[in-house]
Amino acid sequence: MGQTPPSLMAGDAESLSPPLSAGSLEGAHRGDHRDLTTPTMDQKPLLSDPGKSNYQSVGKVLREAEKKYIKTLDNRRMFLAAFSAVLGNFSFGYGLVYPSPVLPVLEENTDPVLHITDAEKSWFGSVFALGCCVGGISSMVLNDRLGRKLSIMFSALPAAVGFLLMGSAQHVSMLLLGRILTGLAGGLTSSSIPVYISEISHAGVRGALGACPQLMAVCGALVLYSLGLFLPWRWLAVVGEVPVFLMLLLLCFMPDSPRFLISKGKDEKALQALVWLRGPKTAYRGEYQRIKESVLKANSSLTCSELSDPYYYKPILIAVFMRCLQQLSGINPILTYLEPIFNRTKVILRGGYDAALVGLVRLISVLVAALVMDKAGRKVLLFVSSALMLVSSLSMGLYVHFTVDMKNNSTNLTMTASDPHVHADPNNYLGIIPLVCIMLYILGYAFGWGPVTWLLMSEILPLKARGTASGLCVMVSWLTGFVLTEAFLPVVNAFKLETPFFFFAIICAGCILFTYLCVPETKGRTLEQIESYFRTGRRSFIK
Repeated sequence: MGQTPPSLMAGDAESLSPPLSAGSLEGAHRGDHRDLTTPTMDQKPLLSDPGKSNYQSVGKVLREAEKKYIKTLDNRRMFLAAFSAVLGNFSFGYGLVYPSPVLPVLEENTDPVLHITDAEKSWFGSVFALGCCVGGISSMVLNDRLGRKLSIMFSALPAAVGFLLMGSAQHVSMLLLGRILTGLAGGLTSSSIPVYISEISHAGVRGALGACPQLMAVCGALVLYSLGLFLPWRWLAVVGEVPVFLMLLLLCFMPDSPRFLISKGKDEKALQALVWLRGPKTAYRGEYQRIKESVLKANSSLTCSELSDPYYYKPILIAVFMRCLQQLSGINPILTYLEPIFNRTKVILRGGYDAALVGLVRLISVLVAALVMDKAGRKVLLFVSSALMLVSSLSMGLYVHFTVDMKNNSTNLTMTASDPHVHADPNNYLGIIPLVCIMLYILGYAFGWGPVTWLLMSEILPLKARGTASGLCVMVSWLTGFVLTEAFLPVVNAFKLETPFFFFAIICAGCILFTYLCVPETKGRTLEQIESYFRTGRRSFIK
């Protein structure tokens, strides 16, 4: 890493065809060298451009050149760098669902200092999202000042302190503070890791690697659910320290994003980082020049006046609305209160086992999504995901209305697994319906709206606004998640358990409409092609 590779001088990779920039290919196709992404006075309006077919062929040439280049790359080090970063998402997923096995234990605790009340229970579930919101705001500054890698490493501090506080808690306030700190770390990683991965990866694997943050978050949740079956709640917090320190150690040896380094004028380090990520015997120089051209066009701070430009506000609005819809679909309160929901709906199995089973289904779903992300496309997965979540939420609401709520005067989720009235008769097979509904919901979410929203956020945001806009997306997302999680228990106690599930079904229907009208397909496109699409409106770069 510290030395300039021999191939920088020897030129042994020149025989390979490097990918060209969108602007240079457009100019070459018309016999000149102008960058047509910026219209001149003598050009005709885009809508009446008679050379539309030429632009479509330009998009095809770009894709073919990129495919040839991708086949020459050595991806092993890039995968290692991505794995090192997404360990932060493992901690995030682990901390997110921490209340699920812990709340029933704290409700039964006879110690008045650690016995949790209904109000504290709601805060214990929701303050994590509030911490994530603060982390998202912090990342708006840290991403552009420290860089993507150092922002991820910085998140280890609040995560380590937060798990320490929860593991050694002597009062409920220590538990709440620990949840806020782990949420703060989660907000930092949520905005920094997808951007880091998108900027170190290439178009051939960006879809699969873009699903890795969600995949590792799911792994973290599954490990927490599984360990919660036999480990005391304090030891669950101690185990949470392990991935935090492992991430910190590995990232010390990983490069920062080449795009970030170029934006800070560190061209030599950026080139060394790209060589390390792609391999010294590849045509990395063409990609380096393309990245540099893109960065130089956007190498200044985003001003308020520029936000009126569709090139900036369109992708930012799409990313923000996607993150809002993702949270409004109900994933955060469902994961946070998974065991209490299962206990109340009288599932045949014990709530802890049901939660672990759901975590396993979630993991398998994200794995499948990662494998097909670069083949099926982003929009197809979002459509399938929205439809599955819609059906499962509606079915769960109907089940609760006609079975649980019809037989009970309350659906208060303070009932614990030790309550003799919690579980249904083992011979009553209707008790499997809520398990199937939640599994179907989690399958749908993990198949599309979980990983794809994070990936699209990192793909469509323009480089000039990427650090700030990604932090804004995370802030809005987790502020929505906090409000929804905090309101979940009061709504359930006031209007019964079916009400939030009917609300989630309506949101999922809106997700289908939003995907059809607003979300672009980015499968197989370079970040520069995606930026060219938003800059010019020419779909030749996207189709």
